[in-house]
Amino acid sequence: MITEINTGLPAMADPSVIQPGDEMYQIVTRLYPICRSITGNGVRQTLQILQDYIPVQIKEVPTGTPVFDWTVPKEWNIQDAWIKDPQGNIILSFKDHNLHVLNYSTPIHKTVSLAELKPHLFSLPDKPDWIPYRTSYYNENWGFCMTYRQLESLEDGDYEVCIDSTLEPGSLTYGECFLPGNTDEEVLISCHICHPSLANDNLSGISLAVKLIQWLQEQPRRYSYRFLFIPGTIGSITWLALNEQQAFKIKHGLVATLVGDSGRFTYKKSRRGNATIDRAAAHALKHIQLPYHIIDFFPYGYDERQYCSPGFNLPVGCLMRTPHGQYPEYHTSADNLDLVQPKNLTESYQLYTTILQILEGNGIYVNQNPKCEPQLGKRGLYRAISGDNHTKSYEMAMLWVLNLSDGEHSLLDIAEKADIPFEFIQKVAVILEEHDLLKLQTYL
Repeated sequence: MITEINTGLPAMADPSVIQPGDEMYQIVTRLYPICRSITGNGVRQTLQILQDYIPVQIKEVPTGTPVFDWTVPKEWNIQDAWIKDPQGNIILSFKDHNLHVLNYSTPIHKTVSLAELKPHLFSLPDKPDWIPYRTSYYNENWGFCMTYRQLESLEDGDYEVCIDSTLEPGSLTYGECFLPGNTDEEVLISCHICHPSLANDNLSGISLAVKLIQWLQEQPRRYSYRFLFIPGTIGSITWLALNEQQAFKIKHGLVATLVGDSGRFTYKKSRRGNATIDRAAAHALKHIQLPYHIIDFFPYGYDERQYCSPGFNLPVGCLMRTPHGQYPEYHTSADNLDLVQPKNLTESYQLYTTILQILEGNGIYVNQNPKCEPQLGKRGLYRAISGDNHTKSYEMAMLWVLNLSDGEHSLLDIAEKADIPFEFIQKVAVILEEHDLLKLQTYL
């Protein structure tokens, strides 16, 4: 494997020399206490904090707005919630952990028997010390979540329950950050922003998107980049409904989620299955020297299923570490600040930036000396590339680029066929172009 090259040529900044995981973790830590949902002040507060880091625009879509087969729901906000035992002691409080309340609970304040209360209590018998995350977005209900040990300890008697919440007309709030490039073709990065205190799902994705924006702001950009911070499902449906024509400018896209745990990387292909984003992700994964897995598209999961719905069929994949539901802490109080680690966040950031560099640099070149091999030595090309231990590999890379630069093969095609990291293939192509052996025909 070719791992080094030193050309001295200008290029996008090398993210491998940056260690952004600590900064990303600080963002996760800052956002962790906030109670978010698919609507409400928790989402607004989160987006307002993100404005300290990036130029994100906060947008509101009124309750009742039709969005394809859906309707923007009522807005939910919560101030407090608790349960008092028969002796009047508070035994569960929203202030202790915002997962204690069924997300989107309707307001209630009444006294009920234990038998009446139990159908409104949620726990995890197989994980007795963890609080589950439960929601009731589209079926009005009220409830509480607690550890199974706490549930088992409840005594008979009457319990006073209070959920001080509102569910009324308001709006759906989402964030959007657009970075213009040299073309109006777009790369989409989408993350969901609707979960309460869950660090991996999906504060890790939010922190990754923030760092990618900060990095891209400092880079030359061929593509334009659109970042969406949206509530899951209803957020992507709403954005697509209100931006249907804009959506078709998206040439590549990734849903960023679950990037802070220590599991192997998983790439879920777009519905197309062989889009450039699918190939770029597969190529980057192959050369990161970390465990990975690639799976085909299926119509369940995160917002890729909306972007890839048949009426849009956008080239959008989902790049995560351990998939949803496949790590024990998923949707529980154990998805906390101990589960997400800076090292894991850094690895995810580096993988994403590698993929974006492939998208930015992929082009088709034409060999300007196509009849037999050009004499590379007399042009000093071997001396243009450092690394004596890899001279034969470098020579082979140049021969691959020259041979397949026929106006039909892209640099990604060549990197895949030669089994050489794209970054190296691209830099070799630039050197050959400087020596008038290649000419760029078009970027893809």
